[in-house]
Formats: sequence, C-alpha cells, structure tokens
Amino acid sequence: VCPLIFIHTIDGYLRQYLGVSQLDSLSAADWLSFSEHRLLALSSASIFHDDLGLAGRLEPLRFYPEAVRGYLLASNWSLIAEEQAFVRRCADVGDEAGSILICARITERLMRLYFLYRGQYAPYSKWFGTAFLRLDGDEALKESILCALTARSIDEREERLVRAQSLMAQYHNSQGLTEPVDASVRDYFGRRIKVIFADRIAELLRRSLTDPVLGRCPLIGALSGVANFTVLSDPPKYREHVKN
Repeated sequence: VCPLIFIHTIDGYLRQYLGVSQLDSLSAADWLSFSEHRLLALSSASIFHDDLGLAGRLEPLRFYPEAVRGYLLASNWSLIAEEQAFVRRCADVGDEAGSILICARITERLMRLYFLYRGQYAPYSKWFGTAFLRLDGDEALKESILCALTARSIDEREERLVRAQSLMAQYHNSQGLTEPVDASVRDYFGRRIKVIFADRIAELLRRSLTDPVLGRCPLIGALSGVANFTVLSDPPKYREHVKN
C-alpha cells in the first residue's frame, strides 16, 4: 500500500466513485443523490498531470447549480422550522436529552446552511466540524452555535441557539436571494418559547425555485444531509436501485 495507486480510465473512475461519468447533463435528482463528501473531493483534489483533460471534465462539479443550492437552502430552513420550538418544549416537560438532541440537529442544519451560503461543499461527519470552523465569515455565528451545543441550562441553550438562527437569517438577507426577512427573535405564538419563525425564509426560498422538478419536491434536502450518511461504497448499484 505504499504507494497506494489505482489505475482507471476517466470514465471508469467517475462511474466507480460518483456513479456517473457524463457530468455536463446532470439532473436535479443526480445532484441530490451524490455524496457531498465525494463532490468535495472531486472539486478540490490536486491534479498533477492532465493530458486527458480531467480538470475540464470535473468543472461542472465546482459547486451545486444555483437551482439545487436554492432547494437545499430552503430545505435546511424548513427542517429547522419543523423543530424550532421543541428545544424549549422538551426541556419544559423534563426531557433534557430530547432538548439536547434537537438542539444538535438544528445546529447541524445551521452549519449546513453556512456551507451553502459560502458556496462550499461540506465534508462527512469526521471533518464536518473542523471544516465549518475554518470557513471565513461571522465568528459570532460560530460562537453561538458552539455555545448552544455546550450549554448546561435550557435558558442558555435556547438563547444561544435562537441567536445563531437570527444571525444566519441576517446573513441570508445579505445574500439578496429573496426579499429581506425580519430576523428578530420573538415569542412562539404567545408562549415562553423564543423563535425567529424560520419557515418564512424556507417559504421565500421555495417560491424562488424556477426548476419545475425541484419546485414540486418536498423540502427534505439531499441524501448527504441525512444523519450519519457518509460515503456510498458502491454508487452505481445504489443509483440503479433508486432508478428501479
């Protein structure tokens, strides 16, 4: 294994690693089924000799097409919205473990949003946190996310988490993808629960989708956003199974 060298044709390698070899006509379903970690590897790996034009073949994978990125942004905001009130509600009924788990899910969605807004693929779980902290940008946002994850009380957890959501909403506004939204923290229908009503952002992004397929899809995101979904060991077999 030293050196560890494999020999492939370009087409054979792409089919083995990604599941497809023709990258200039990918569908929305293709993009949502790819391992994001593998997209990151193909778009950022060094090429030391390129008589066969591999760099040009990989250019379509530089980042998600704008329509797919918009769908993924809408999906992550929608998934946050579904549980935005539950961090406090679980704690209020004595379910501390549930509150912590939901907080962790929401923070992961926020982190994925930041990768998408920054135009960078996210790696799989082993490197996810490290890569997030290395992203350029708002240190206050990163601090709020980390503090929410390590909070020892429900009051601190909720305060830090909703602040992180508010900061992400402000960052969304700065990108000009939709009309601006009010990013202020407010009570959840008069209850002692703090939210920003993330569903408003999801809906604005959903309305902006022009792709007819993505516009009809439920806002559930890509396979790589599923917890513990890392790297498909055999993409061709997986894609054939999905197709059938």
